[in-house]
Amino acid sequence: MYEPIRTKSVHSTMAGTSSDFPHRSREEELDIQLAAHLAALLAVTDELRTSTASTDLDAAADRLAQQVTRLRGGRTPVRASLPAGPAEPHAAALHERAHALAGRALLVAASRADTAAAILAAERMDVHAAALAERQELSTAG
Repeated sequence: MYEPIRTKSVHSTMAGTSSDFPHRSREEELDIQLAAHLAALLAVTDELRTSTASTDLDAAADRLAQQVTRLRGGRTPVRASLPAGPAEPHAAALHERAHALAGRALLVAASRADTAAAILAAERMDVHAAALAERQELSTAG
């Protein structure tokens, strides 16, 4: 009724068999994910820094860059230098995006048991949530 499978499976299901492609451990995959989320958060933070002069954003960007460098085995993240300019309506969207990215980084850091990255991500979530709440209060008051 059914034709038998004639080709070898591309999936290695037998214990002890090796395949032609490299495997990464769960920890390595989580490192890659965490580095990616933190690098994206760093890019948004750098973009926010162009429209808002803040020592908090500068310090956060430096801490994010250090964490990404650590997770990538010493390779520093690429940092874009954006021209400064007024971006008030755009800043709210950046804070929303940064809050979401920090949340994703927090989830991965927690599952990876990376305390330093989890604390940094939680702090950034709080900062961006506060910035969004402040903007909401200003828009309803004015």
